[in-house]
Amino acid sequence: MQPAGAVSFFKRIWRWWVALTSERESALVLACFRIAIATVAMGSLLSAATSGVLSILWIERPNGALRLTGGWLVEALGGATPGAIWGIFAVALVSCTFVAVGFGGRLVCLVASQAYLALARVNGDAAGGYDAMINNALFLLMFSGAWETLSVDCRRKTGRWASEASVPAWPRYLLIFQLLVIYGSTALHKVSPVWTPIGGYSALWWVFQDPTWRRYDMTFLTGLYPVLQIATAVTWHWELSMPLLLVWYAFDRTRDRGGRLRAIVLRWDLRKPLAAMGVVLHLGILLTLNVGPFSLASLAYYVLLWTPDELRAAARRAGRAMRVGSSRDGL
Repeated sequence: MQPAGAVSFFKRIWRWWVALTSERESALVLACFRIAIATVAMGSLLSAATSGVLSILWIERPNGALRLTGGWLVEALGGATPGAIWGIFAVALVSCTFVAVGFGGRLVCLVASQAYLALARVNGDAAGGYDAMINNALFLLMFSGAWETLSVDCRRKTGRWASEASVPAWPRYLLIFQLLVIYGSTALHKVSPVWTPIGGYSALWWVFQDPTWRRYDMTFLTGLYPVLQIATAVTWHWELSMPLLLVWYAFDRTRDRGGRLRAIVLRWDLRKPLAAMGVVLHLGILLTLNVGPFSLASLAYYVLLWTPDELRAAARRAGRAMRVGSSRDGL
């Protein structure tokens, strides 16, 4: 590539990047996500407190059970002592509650993300991948303006609970990218043969025999081995397929360019079947396995896959369907 061509190329990339990060949209979708993910964070914190995790796994010896080293916040407070951990827990719970109701805006999102991160880092063995999903979401919400609608802040500012305020769209794009990368990398990290044809797609059969993960005795599934093989294959290939949504989004943004491949890809809205499959799989996980709030955190991200206009249209269709159903019941 000639120097002039290289300069032109990078200029186009820069203009595309500036245009992408300058896009704005209604705050509706990010507000719904804010409520959902903050509620999941509150549930995760309360579960840790009520199950005894704080006292057993997050407080250092000699005050508790382990020798722990936390992040900068825990170290600044003198280490993982009972006072420090319970203090951070209280701040995390209150700030996540404020995020959920939309009170305090950017500052509260920052406080919630740092307090939650401090607890997750105290004992890495007690943290799950869902903790990173929750913490990253709280941090990115700080840049989003998600409190501009469906919030206490909106009520205080406008006198109404909802507004048509516009916010930067790039935080939603970045959160979608994170979700798709999580699914794709999860599939690639399942290097055990039991997730693949080599191992006969037997992973879920083995998982359901492991008392570490299952919610209850599931030995009755031993006679459903072929069904579990199908479920394993569907799960693994679905996770591998989720990053394909990046291609769909890219083509959707450039519909005006035409082209046969673009037309073929856009013939179907890939979000619908992939998201529907994800909902079914995550509900199955919630019912059968004990893996913390991973499924709830993942499902909270799903609202981001659609634009504010699409979400409004879906709400209107749901409202019409409910009204029709009510009128029929009245007859």
